[in-house]
Amino acid sequence: MDISWFAAIVLGIVEGLTEFLPVSSTGHLILTSALLGLKGPKVVMFEIVIQGAAILAVCWEYRALLARTALTIVGKPESRRFALNVLVGFLPLAILGLTFQDPIEELLFRPIPVAIALVVGGIAILYVDRRGERATMHTVHEVPLGVAVRLGLWQALALIPGTSRAGATIIGGVWMGMSRKLATEYSFFLAIPTLIGATIYKLWEGHELLERADLMPFLIGSVVAFVTALAAVRGFIRFVSTRTFAVFAWYRIIFGSLVLVTYWLGFEGWKP
Repeated sequence: MDISWFAAIVLGIVEGLTEFLPVSSTGHLILTSALLGLKGPKVVMFEIVIQGAAILAVCWEYRALLARTALTIVGKPESRRFALNVLVGFLPLAILGLTFQDPIEELLFRPIPVAIALVVGGIAILYVDRRGERATMHTVHEVPLGVAVRLGLWQALALIPGTSRAGATIIGGVWMGMSRKLATEYSFFLAIPTLIGATIYKLWEGHELLERADLMPFLIGSVVAFVTALAAVRGFIRFVSTRTFAVFAWYRIIFGSLVLVTYWLGFEGWKP
């Protein structure tokens, strides 16, 4: 199914605003695509590609830290540890995603599983968020390897659409003693290899689906996703520096419940 410029802009905005918040960008893209009447493998590819564009906003926002790490990775142990932590945190999601991608997309990339995951994740955030007041880790260089490995397993929960990659990582980080700000920033860094890898893999896997006419919608969606993601990243960091995640938890619960209720009432847009 072809993607119009209007749909590309709408999906780009949704992706940029939700990718780094604990509300599930994939879930919101699935629901928005359902409302726009979009479905099929090309739509899934488009959603993955604009996620890759959104991660470039994190690379730009944290360019100084990333460049410093790359330039000092040989000479500074803390730079090597940070890079290793991000790598081991990325591997569980990559391995499980490659193994179970097809059945997950077939069974769970639908509005109702997304809505259920939104509600369950919101309840989990409310429960775990209180631990943020007792944090023992406040910077990326304080994170030990064991925590990075376990955090990678938390991130792998994002294979369930509606769970939220950022949400799972943030919940796991706070649960293991990270401050809210650190858990949020760490979720950003784990997203870099995750989303770039997913974008490259998806483009390689489905390149035969693409046509010349797809170039502009893909480009427009990517630019919109980058710009809105940059604004969202900056705003979210300022927010969590002084506030809890409760507002996002309640948003998930209310929005997910609304989808479930409207589906129960017979709304055609949520049907497969």
